[in-house]
Amino acid sequence: MMRVTAPLLLITAATLTASPALSQGLPALELIGPGGGESTKYSLSLQILALMTALTVLPSIVLGMSAFTRIIIVLSILRQALGTQQTPPNQVLVAIALFLGFFVMQPMLTQVYDSAVAPYLDGNMAAPEALQRARVLISGFLIENTRQNDLMMFMDLSGSGPYETNEDVPLSVMLPAFITSELKTAFQIGFLLFLPFLVIDMVIASILMALGMMMLSPMLVSLPFKLLLFVLVDGWALTMGSLVNSFASGVGG
Repeated sequence: MMRVTAPLLLITAATLTASPALSQGLPALELIGPGGGESTKYSLSLQILALMTALTVLPSIVLGMSAFTRIIIVLSILRQALGTQQTPPNQVLVAIALFLGFFVMQPMLTQVYDSAVAPYLDGNMAAPEALQRARVLISGFLIENTRQNDLMMFMDLSGSGPYETNEDVPLSVMLPAFITSELKTAFQIGFLLFLPFLVIDMVIASILMALGMMMLSPMLVSLPFKLLLFVLVDGWALTMGSLVNSFASGVGG
């Protein structure tokens, strides 16, 4: 769990809490002035405040800078296509999206931990350098999973660019481009998932109309057939595998 949560905390705040009173062996928060001048050490109260701030924005970071958005949207569309109302419940869908998102991002998070978090916790690296290393790795994941058209659109809107490397793309451009690209991809996958269930609904509705059974709900009759189809083709495994394969790792790129 430490290898998963620590990289997220490192990105959401300028530091992790570093007082020996809170954790043994953690380095003190020390920022170097411009040009390598005098360093500044922050008090324990400021370090705690920085950590609490990081924890409050962590859910937003998980939603906006990870694979969570695409996965939860696809799963929600799939549930609606099946017509099962609140089954699986929202809590189960969120849990699936979180676990699958961690699985997708595990290579990148591991590299962030090994390259930035672990050296910082060992006191071998300053907080700004650790943040920069983590930012480069996470930027690689975001850029690899962002459409070029979306990235160019936000470059034009911001009046910046073009950029020579991925590291030069600012977060103010990268994050909205990434979330916009994720929404588009999620709806495309959801559309493909919806089609076979829509065909079943149309066939069942046509049969009921031909039999004159107007008072019987087509959604109710088609539900067991859709569930049967989904189980026979091992729908959950196909959906999870397709979602995982739709992401680029962005590690080492």
